[in-house]
Amino acid sequence: MQKTTVYMDEETYRRLKQIARGRGRPPAEMVREAVAEYTVRHAPRRKARSVGAFKSGRRDLGQRAETLLAGLGED
Repeated sequence: MQKTTVYMDEETYRRLKQIARGRGRPPAEMVREAVAEYTVRHAPRRKARSVGAFKSGRRDLGQRAETLLAGLGED
């Protein structure tokens, strides 16, 4: 685990301590949780390795989808 210093205004810190006390958790733990949630939400999403692996080279597939799928699943 890495150690860092976070500066916040007194009111924000007071509210953080109040919430932490109410939940029976240390303020530092709540800050770590909040930062972890933020980084998950805002980190760039990686594309699956399979994306683009099977390029057909055709650009009209989306426009012709109904025609290409007609009869699929019929016996």
